[in-house]
Amino acid sequence: MRIANLSGRLSLISGERAVDVHEASHRRLPSDPQAVYERWDEFRAWAADADLGAGRPFAPADLGAPAPNPRQLLAIGLNYREHADEAGYTVPEGMPPVFTKFSSSITGPVTDVVLPEGGHTDWEVELVVVVGRPAHRVAEADAWSHVAGLTVGQDLSERVLQMSGPAPQFSLAKSYPGFSPMGPVLVTPDEFDDPDDLELTCSVNGEQVQRGSTSRLIFSVPALIAKLSQVLPLHPGDVVYTGTPAGVGLGRTPQRWLRPGDELVSSIRGIGELRQRLLAA
Repeated sequence: MRIANLSGRLSLISGERAVDVHEASHRRLPSDPQAVYERWDEFRAWAADADLGAGRPFAPADLGAPAPNPRQLLAIGLNYREHADEAGYTVPEGMPPVFTKFSSSITGPVTDVVLPEGGHTDWEVELVVVVGRPAHRVAEADAWSHVAGLTVGQDLSERVLQMSGPAPQFSLAKSYPGFSPMGPVLVTPDEFDDPDDLELTCSVNGEQVQRGSTSRLIFSVPALIAKLSQVLPLHPGDVVYTGTPAGVGLGRTPQRWLRPGDELVSSIRGIGELRQRLLAA
């Protein structure tokens, strides 16, 4: 099942057409894309029998983030060995680095992003997980049952602010307006042959700068859900950015940063792509 936020309304995607869930369910289910996660089991039961033959065409520019207002947005650092190496950090053991991205930075899949003046803005394509059922102290073997679906994310990062001060400013430096695009749709795990093995790519102006597979995550999606939920309850609609593979601008020689006029395209096979245009401040 492919779920979308279409012009602020919860929709199901069937081919190139969208079905408005609130209308199709005779107002039984919410129109708010974020609200559906609190009624996830009811929504899945209804969608299993829903007639998706109708619907209307839609434009990618009308899509928003599939979880636009989560209570918690958690992000994982150094979750691919090659990225830890290029960034000059030790590969994590036991628990990965965890930080937040503030929800005001969330946008949809096709956007313009204003580059912070005087900064060094970097790209980080990531698989993003949206929680569908409450998860507190869950076992890794049960973790997938708490996942609503998967989407594409960009963890845009301003490295000057990130590295300033006596300790890194991860959360602030990754939370400028537009720095957390997500989409284009949320895909339920059952749609994939293997949800633990998805190809990610990122390109700048048509040049591929990142390519990886989630099979190389140090902490898999189930491991992350299990580890995070040992510390804090995960709520329906919460978002987890799972980490980026190697190829970021920070790890290059010479280092490379996004510039005004650049087009950033991030994709995950089986989900779709994000497309960001970078603008001067």
